[in-house]
Amino acid sequence: MSFIRDTRSVEQQHFFDGQRLFANDLQGIEAFNREMRWLHNQSLHQPGIGNGFAVAGKKGDREVTVGPGYAIDDLGREIVLTRDRVLPVPPVAGDNGVAARYLLTVAYPEGDLDIVEERQGVCADSGATRLRVEPVFCWQPLNPDGTPGNAAEAIVTGRQLTVAEIAVKDCKLDRDVKISTRRNARPASQPYIYAGEEKPTGWKPWIEPAPSVSTGFESSSSATFPLRFLAGFEAWIDTSKAGFLGPPEYFCRIDGERVFDLADMGDFDHALFALDGLVHIAEPTPDGFLARVMVFFLGFVSGHSAPFAAFESETTMATSFGMLDVEKGKVSLPWNVVWMGVEG
Repeated sequence: MSFIRDTRSVEQQHFFDGQRLFANDLQGIEAFNREMRWLHNQSLHQPGIGNGFAVAGKKGDREVTVGPGYAIDDLGREIVLTRDRVLPVPPVAGDNGVAARYLLTVAYPEGDLDIVEERQGVCADSGATRLRVEPVFCWQPLNPDGTPGNAAEAIVTGRQLTVAEIAVKDCKLDRDVKISTRRNARPASQPYIYAGEEKPTGWKPWIEPAPSVSTGFESSSSATFPLRFLAGFEAWIDTSKAGFLGPPEYFCRIDGERVFDLADMGDFDHALFALDGLVHIAEPTPDGFLARVMVFFLGFVSGHSAPFAAFESETTMATSFGMLDVEKGKVSLPWNVVWMGVEG
């Protein structure tokens, strides 16, 4: 997993009697413990609200109150609020009488932290001894269709966590605050299901030798037609938006044209590609899978009945794909892949 690769080498500080300690030595202990804790959070939890962050705000109010709470962002960093925070609503009048919608998000503070305490060093300058890790709240506007605007990526990944949603009209709440859009840091106890649809930018041809068995199909001249190659198309389907923690159980199907007429293709008298129901999922990962479709020739291939995936040679395969507008190793086909992943 990428966040494990980003973790520094696991090195524990070790001390001996008489050793002279410097600030870097003690800060190294703090950094090690913090990094291991964040790694734990990323591995066993998901970005979201763990506890608290209650939000109070009624229709007509000009401010909302956020209570103490604990949350985890996508990097495993703890976002902790220890006291109530009162936030004024955005001063907007609305758009043509329609209330403007906002998400209230909270994030881990980036950059330098505020200094809480400084001390004078022994025969040295003073320095900070305590820093405040204060959560950062922000009102993020929503588009008319309810999707986030500029902060969409940060909200989807969990770098900014949604605390509540509001609607503002005439500089005050147009309705009570909602918290239904917030995400829970505790993974759901029931299976997690996510579905999507993707149109691959290009399908790649694939071909591999078939098992060394006779098909049993015979032409009118009683000549056996051997199955020499299995072939079809494959495309990588990106499912990273689902946020699976491990490889789920994938299901998929093809939406689009099922039959392609490839008449006038070399020695072929008539050929139809029929692809319905032949999707195979290969190389499943949390971020995607390889959708592989085996191609069937239905009809007559060089005068032989061949209702199975059959190509007499790799040259025939290349010629076939040439009829389907192969460009730079990819095939343009009018297919969408409809998929679903189930993570238990």
